[in-house]
Formats: sequence, C-alpha cells, structure tokens
Amino acid sequence: MFFLFSWIRGLFEWTPFDSNPIDCFLRGLVSACGVSVLYNLLRVYHFIQTCRDSDTSAGESGQQPPLRSSWRAALQFWTLSALLSLVGSRVSSLIVLEFLLRAVSAWMTAGLNAGAGTLDLLLVQCQFSLGCSLLCTLAFLHQGAPHSSLSLLLAAGLSWVVASYSSSLWSHAARLYPLHSTERYCGKCIHLLTSGHTLLASLQRAVILAFAVGTVASTSTVYEHFLFHKDAIKFWTPLTLCYTMLVVFTQEDQQRRAGTENLLHTVVMRLGGLLVLMLTVGNWSDVLHVLVSFLGEGVCLLSSGDLLQAALKDEQETSSSDREERSSHGT
Repeated sequence: MFFLFSWIRGLFEWTPFDSNPIDCFLRGLVSACGVSVLYNLLRVYHFIQTCRDSDTSAGESGQQPPLRSSWRAALQFWTLSALLSLVGSRVSSLIVLEFLLRAVSAWMTAGLNAGAGTLDLLLVQCQFSLGCSLLCTLAFLHQGAPHSSLSLLLAAGLSWVVASYSSSLWSHAARLYPLHSTERYCGKCIHLLTSGHTLLASLQRAVILAFAVGTVASTSTVYEHFLFHKDAIKFWTPLTLCYTMLVVFTQEDQQRRAGTENLLHTVVMRLGGLLVLMLTVGNWSDVLHVLVSFLGEGVCLLSSGDLLQAALKDEQETSSSDREERSSHGT
C-alpha cells in the first residue's frame, strides 16, 4: 500500500502543473481575461482612430471592421486559458524578464523620442507576456495562502466580468459607433467620442503597472529556483549575456524588416533560445512549458494581424514624420 501511494504521488509530480490543477486553471483563466481586455480595448482604440482619420465614417462607407464569430472568439479565449494554465511559474518568470529586456532594447533602438507607434507595437506583442506576468503575480501573492483557491475563484469571477464588458464594448463600437457618434444618443459611443483618444495611454499605464508587479514576482521566482546556489551565478552569467545578445539582435532585425511574418520569426528565435537555455539548466517540465509558450504566442499574434498592421503603419508614419522634421531643421 505504501508503494502504491508513493507511485501515485510520483505520478502527480510528473504532471505539467506546478501546483493544484484547479489553482493553475484559475490563474490561467484570470490571465486570459487580462489578455482579452487588452486585445478588445486595442481594437476599440484603432477603430475609433480609423473613423476619425477617414473623411467618411466606416458606417457610411459600408465598411465594417473584421468581427470574429462568437465560437472563434470563445475557442481562442479557452485555448489561451488552457495554455496559460500549463505554463509553469519558472518559465513564465523568464518570459516576463525577457519581455522587459526586449522592451528596453526596443526603447533604446528607437531612441528617446520613440513615438506612439513603437509603444503601440509593444502593446500588441506583449499579450502572451502580459498573461505570464499575471500568472507570476498570482502565484507569488498566493504562495502559501491557506485559501488560495477561494481567492483565485473570486479573482476569476471579477476578471470574467471585466473581460465580458470589454468584449461587449468592442462589439458595440464595431457595429454602432459610426452611427451613434454622429447621432449622439448613445452614452457609450459619446464617451468613446470624447475620451477615446486617451484609451491608448490608459492601456500603456495599466500594462506598465502589471509588468512592474510581475517583474518583482518573476525576479523572486528566478532567484528561488535558478540562482539560489552560489555556483549558479557563475553558470548563468554567460548564458544570460548570450541570450541578451540574441534579443538585441532580433530587435534590430525587426526594426529593419517590419512585418507580421518577421514578428513570428522573431518569436521563434527568442523562444528557441529560451528552449536551449532550459535544455541546459532546466528540467523536462520547463522544456514542455517553453513548447506550450510557442503555441501561446502563436494564438495571440495570429489573431492580432490587423492590430499588428495598424501598429506598424503608425510606427512608419511616426518615423517618416521624424525624418521630415530633421530634414527641415537641417535646412
């Protein structure tokens, strides 16, 4: 009987979950809700900007923004929830720190005068990393808590309400904003008309706050699991330098060749480097979690093709206007 219990306990240790599967699923659900809020509000912002920049509104011209069917949206949401539930705290912490390094590299490459296009592009690319940041934060805050499942259940319920509201707001704006913004009898559309231009700045502040808290949790997790021993720092230093050089190189290559396919190529290179890193210093579950992260990044980026195109267009317009200003000042 003792041998049977030992075998069952060892079997659960080989599962891809870090802790209780219910807690992992609830953390993944909360993280997917956060990604969904960012995704929907970005689409609302870009659609409002498109309506403002055009001479005739989208409703009058007969053009409607691409709306996914309900079952496709639900499939993407639950797929992302499942993938985030499988990603462990060790790998998610490394992904958060890697995105922080990538964001700093992008900021330095673009210069101190980085425009809204660069920040908008980072917002689109950070969807899966934002989910990992929320995962690390929840795991860090509920570590050792006696009623973690109940707390996560309440957080999942609140996140579900916020994500549902953002989804309904995007659906409402996509169908009725061109008409209601001119007729001015809808409270939602009037609010978007008057203060919709501040939506991107609010999203940037919220994402920065989420990554600031996630960075603290990720640093604590990485130190606890990878850098606890004295000799580990000597081993991790050259690996970290090599991975930093890879991130900087891919960031510069992305600046030279902007496009959706190049972004997917960059994801493969970054996570491929992380996979090699986990094959060197991690265990089998870390390697599995990196492979799951490949799928998660693909789910987020493939469904955000129009957002990527809009962000790349804004970035190109900002860079071209900066060049014109420099040339005018030079003359």
